[in-house]
Formats: sequence, C-alpha cells, structure tokens
Amino acid sequence: MNEKQWLGNIQVNTYTASRQVLDDLQHRLELKQKTNLFFLNDHAFNIAQKDADYLSILNEADLLLNDGLGVKLGAKLWGIRLEENLNGTDLIPRLLQTCAMNGTSVFLLGATEDAVRTASDHLKAQFSESLIVGCRSGYFEDEREIIAAINQSGADILLVGMGMPLQEKFIARHAQELKPTLRVAVGGYIDFASGMKPRAPKLMRRLNLEWLFRMALEPRRMWRRNVVGHLQFFIKVLSLKKQH
Repeated sequence: MNEKQWLGNIQVNTYTASRQVLDDLQHRLELKQKTNLFFLNDHAFNIAQKDADYLSILNEADLLLNDGLGVKLGAKLWGIRLEENLNGTDLIPRLLQTCAMNGTSVFLLGATEDAVRTASDHLKAQFSESLIVGCRSGYFEDEREIIAAINQSGADILLVGMGMPLQEKFIARHAQELKPTLRVAVGGYIDFASGMKPRAPKLMRRLNLEWLFRMALEPRRMWRRNVVGHLQFFIKVLSLKKQH
C-alpha cells in the first residue's frame, strides 16, 4: 500500500508513476475495498486552509494524488519527490480503458445535463457501450434521489465532477451509503469528455502548463486562481515549513 507524507498540513500519497496508481485501483476494485480518491492541486490546498471541514476530508481520503506543478514544487520544499503529475484528467481515461476491458461499470455525476449525457455517449463510443450505466447532472436538489439512482445503477465506480470542494464533500457526506467501490472526484473531466471544453495541447500538458492554457480561455475566472492562488499556496507552504 502506498504511504502518505505531509505536505504542509495535508497528507498526500507519493506514488512515483501512474501505473502504480492504476494497479492499486484495480486491486481495490477486485477486493471491493471502498475507496475515496481525491486530487490535490494548489487550489484545493488553498481552499483547505480556510475550510476546516474540507481539510479534514482531504486528510481522511483513502487516496490523495498530486495534481499540477505547484504541488510538485511545494512537495520538494517538504522533502517529497513526486515524479509524475497524477491529475485526474489524464488518469481517468486510462482507468476507463481498463474498466472496459474488465467489465467494470461507471456512473457519471456532474456538469450540466447536456454535458454529462454527451460525455456518456462519447465514452460509450470510445470504450464500451456497457461501460457507463448511468449519468446525472451535478445540478440537483434531492440528494436522496441521486444516491438512490447511483446505487440502483449497480456501478462499480462513481465519477463526481462538481468542482472543489463540493464534489469531495458530497462523496465524504455519503461515503457510507454509496455502493460503488471506487468514488473519484474528477473536477472538469466530464466537461472535457463531452468535448464541450477543450484540453491543452499535449506539449503544454507535458510541461505542466495546462493551467496557462485554461487561463487563456477563461482569464477572468482563472487569473485569480492561477496567479494569485499559486502565490498564496507557496507562501502558506513555506510558512508551515518554518513552523514544522
């Protein structure tokens, strides 16, 4: 089992490669070992500094994976070497490919009605018609009805894309009653899978510059998160290191 190390006041897993993560997830699915999988980027880190409940949820996650250059550099300050960027947008398609081969089923929860249904159609066409057994928009009022729909679908995996911290809080709040073995907070993956939101070119992704691409597309929303947010993240990480 992969161990966690402290990056400031948050414990992050220290897998050295995505292949290790995928093998671990497959093992957990085979054992039907209930697992909450979340991702830590500097935006999540910053939210957690102001939201004690979210901080606890991240630290109680079964798996918390590093996402982005900021976390990789911040981890170095704490003596943690993170070899590979384990962001969900790249990891999830590889997980789904394995799921399609093994007959593992998935439920999508998040984004708009149009986006989640289009994503469902695209993923069925790309991987397998039987892969996606249900999908619902992330905009709902009755959580009980949503939980019932997820459980009745018989899905092995639940992908929740409602943005931070809503998606992680939803999973944590209903962890005991959700039947899918693996529950993953996937951020904007459903929008990407639908084709309604473009991803950065592969070169930018390899250089850990996807944040720059997204900021160019949504400058007003992403400027504060990426420019100011990166600075806030490093100030807090350094501050916690001095207190350590």
